[in-house]
Amino acid sequence: MTTGRTTARRDALVVTGAALLARLVVVAWAAGSIPPTADGSYYHVVAQRIAQGAGYTWLWPDGVVTYAAHYPVGYPAALGLAYAVFGARPVVAMLVNVALGGAGSWGVHALLSRATSQRLALVGGIVYALHPALVPYTAALMTEGAAASLLVVAAAFAVRAREESRAPRTRRGAWATRSRVAVVACGVFMGLATLVRPQLVALAPVLGWLVARAPTWPARLRSAVAVLVVALAVCAPWTARNCVRMEKCALVSVNGGWNLAIGTQTTDGGWHEMKVPDACREVFAEAAKDACFGRAALADIAAHPGAWLARAPAKLRQTFDYFGAAPWYLHAANPERFPYRAKVALGAVETLVSRMLLAAALVTVVRLRGPRPFARKVVCVGGLVACVLVPGVLGYLACALGIVLLGFRALERAPVVVSATAAVILATAATHAVFFGAGRYGLVVVPFVTALAFVRPHAVHATATPSASGA
Repeated sequence: MTTGRTTARRDALVVTGAALLARLVVVAWAAGSIPPTADGSYYHVVAQRIAQGAGYTWLWPDGVVTYAAHYPVGYPAALGLAYAVFGARPVVAMLVNVALGGAGSWGVHALLSRATSQRLALVGGIVYALHPALVPYTAALMTEGAAASLLVVAAAFAVRAREESRAPRTRRGAWATRSRVAVVACGVFMGLATLVRPQLVALAPVLGWLVARAPTWPARLRSAVAVLVVALAVCAPWTARNCVRMEKCALVSVNGGWNLAIGTQTTDGGWHEMKVPDACREVFAEAAKDACFGRAALADIAAHPGAWLARAPAKLRQTFDYFGAAPWYLHAANPERFPYRAKVALGAVETLVSRMLLAAALVTVVRLRGPRPFARKVVCVGGLVACVLVPGVLGYLACALGIVLLGFRALERAPVVVSATAAVILATAATHAVFFGAGRYGLVVVPFVTALAFVRPHAVHATATPSASGA
């Protein structure tokens, strides 16, 4: 008779295999016809230089080479390693994306394996593995899919750490050791995610808080600090490099000032060509220019706080209403290979699927056992209405608010994915309300909302074990 653990491991392989196969089909279609585009062009060039041993540097048209850190190093470093081994071709980068997509799908199944029945965990994992917002994006040399995958893998290790740390006392010892290893693994993947997308570091202590051995404030604080310290340790060598090479001790990248300045100037909530402040026109060093942009942006916010705050709703709509990253990238890269009508069709499909999964996640929040059922129902019904309207952001915010209304005690009993979903949505919203929005930045919430759509805590098999998912 097949045990629950063996079934979960088999299902994890099925989910991962489905994710890899779907993405390999995209690579077979895109290889040689979808070139690096937009930010992907920059990542491709930097990855080539890293593969050649030149490090994260930029070669200017006049032959001058300068150290760079404008974009985060994590993704081009991963591509550079692959280029050094397999050759500096875009198809190699796409295969890196395939591997990351498979890892993310495994992570979603691992989250679900302790939050629902084995059957729903399998179905939810496959749905995510084939998600139309992410599978076609495999052809894009962009960071958002990588960030989402690394974050959900970190969350999967948080699940394992939590389950093993709370094993019965008679099973402590080896379980406690495994719990510590899982906490370190969670921190390592959070560090890697931070190197890809720096703002994700804010979620490291949140995941640590969720894996605490005991539901007490000191225990939660210790585990939150542990995960954060490991994540920062992963980033530390790069931070030290920035201190030496960039003349600024930036954690990962030096584009916060740029993005804040864009956020003070945007008229529609999204990216646009930035007007360089007069005080920064003669500042050319990368880190110094970013710092100058940041000072100018803060001065503008201080002078016109109301105007800056008024831009926040548009920024959030840009981020959550419509992801559209894959349709945009594929059409921009090769409009003949991926014409406008294909862009519209793929955008419609991914939006329909995303809204359906969001609606299912909202229903899950209503069904969770806990306090304030009426308030949660009112909030989530409002979110369901938003699912069929243009301002989809209201649906995502309603999902997060509905989870928050459960309160600490109910969330302590709920699966990790519940709290993690709210944290990721709120952190993403806060980040892009401050800076500026874009649909591709919202992709990081997709694995968590998808998983939440299939959560049924009362359906968890009694035969499941802390390592049933193979985490």
